[in-house]
Amino acid sequence: MRIAFIGQQDFGKAVLEAFLKRGDTVAAVFCAPEKPGAKPDVLKTAAEEKGLPVFQFPSLKSPEAEAAMRGLDTDIGIMAYVLQFAPQSFVSIPKHGTIQYHPSLLPRYRGPSSINWPIARGDVQTGLTIFRPTDGLDEGPVILQKTCPIGADATLGEVYFDALFPMGVDAMLEAADLVVAGQHIEVDQDEDAATYEGWFRAAEAEIHWSAHAEQIYNLIRAANPAPGAWTTLDGRKLQIFDACLHPVRRLADVKGKPGEVIAVDEDGFSVCAQGGRIAIRKVKAEGGKKVSAAEYAKETGLAVGQTLGR
Repeated sequence: MRIAFIGQQDFGKAVLEAFLKRGDTVAAVFCAPEKPGAKPDVLKTAAEEKGLPVFQFPSLKSPEAEAAMRGLDTDIGIMAYVLQFAPQSFVSIPKHGTIQYHPSLLPRYRGPSSINWPIARGDVQTGLTIFRPTDGLDEGPVILQKTCPIGADATLGEVYFDALFPMGVDAMLEAADLVVAGQHIEVDQDEDAATYEGWFRAAEAEIHWSAHAEQIYNLIRAANPAPGAWTTLDGRKLQIFDACLHPVRRLADVKGKPGEVIAVDEDGFSVCAQGGRIAIRKVKAEGGKKVSAAEYAKETGLAVGQTLGR
């Protein structure tokens, strides 16, 4: 098939290479312009190395973008990690239209941080959706969905790189084949079941030690490796990455106050929370690098009785 490719970053690069590897023709690649001083997107670099035409329009709504797409005479458009808005006048130009990847089970978790939020909410399952892009955010008809479990201790990085990333590459190939062959079925999303979540950034990754230990642990997992869950110690920011949850069954078994350091040992340190404790294994102090929690505790003289979140 002859493809118009729209994407960004590592996922876009992987999907592009998968189509090329099996012999499809990529007529051109559309990717967002770099911000001043930024390195070229890895998708752009890969496309140029393969001798593919690259378009970088500030807006896909522009007449220039539409004219470029129209001049490619493609069978299908492939959107693999796209943050630019792509209007119907643009995505409907290929002969069989355009398909888009989204890393959640639509209509749940529409929006830009759809991998973080299911983990933060304690969901045990997520997945991916290949759908038709419309002018609404992640609202188009569903073509294909795949599910994957979220392990009790799985981090954002593990869910994405071990599951949703490779599954997504394969799903894009599968969905494109179905659409071009006319064998796909499009299912409208159930608006009554739809949820939307905004960005999961630093503000959303702040730890509130008064929350239940399980909620705190889920937040840490959802922010690992980015943006990094964080708290403060003596007024300085401390990001927390690798951690373990140790729940307790009875309130009487909770030793300490929320946010209080209740143990320091060779593996790191533990912090009290409602319903259990969080054993912290890797941290990043403000202005520093990621280190083991044990190393951090030793270097800073962290002691039992100190309180995080202050």
